Amino acid sequence: MGRPMVEPVPLLILLGPPASGKTTLGRRLASELRLPFYSRDDFKERLFDSLGWSDRAWSRRLGMASWELFWQVIATQLAAGQATIVETNFRHPRDSERFQRLASRFPLTPLQINCVTRGDVLIERHRARSSSGERHPGHVDHLASVQAELLSELLAGRSAPLDLGGQVIELDTTDFAAIDHARLLATIHRLLPGL
Repeated sequence: MGRPMVEPVPLLILLGPPASGKTTLGRRLASELRLPFYSRDDFKERLFDSLGWSDRAWSRRLGMASWELFWQVIATQLAAGQATIVETNFRHPRDSERFQRLASRFPLTPLQINCVTRGDVLIERHRARSSSGERHPGHVDHLASVQAELLSELLAGRSAPLDLGGQVIELDTTDFAAIDHARLLATIHRLLPGL
C-alpha cells in the first residue's frame, strides 16, 4: 500500500520592487480570500522592536535573520497544508532555488503576482514612504545612501518572476485606484481552484 496522494497547497506569492504595493495588495487579498498573509518586513520590524535599530549594517543583519524566519513560516504553512499569501522583494535565482527546495518537500501550486510600477512613480512613492514617519525607522530608508542603492531597482519598476512553474500575473500597480480587484480575484480563483 503506497502513501496517500497529497493535494498541492496553493501558494500566492507577491513580488515586485520596494514601494510597488505588495504589502497593501497582500493585506487586501488576505482579507478577501480569508488566508494568512506573511510579509517579511513584519518579521524584520519585530526584530527591530526586540533588538533595536541603528545603521544600514544592522538593518541588513536583521534583514538576513528575517529571511530565515520568513522561510520557516512558509515551510510550516506548507507542511500543514495551509494555503498562504507571502510577500517580499523576492530575487531570482536565489529565491527560486529556495522555493524549489520547498516544493521538493511539500507539493504546492504557486501563483505569482508580479507588481510592476512606472519607475518615476516608484521613486516618488519610496521617498514619500521613507519620510512619512509611518515606515519603521529601523529600515533606514530615509538615508540618501539607501535611496541611491535602490535607485536602479526602483527605476526598473519590476522584478523578474521566480522560476517555479505555475502561473504569473503581471499587475500594474502604478495607479492603485485603477486595479480591477474583482477581476483579479476571479483570476486567482480560476488559477488556484483550491481557494
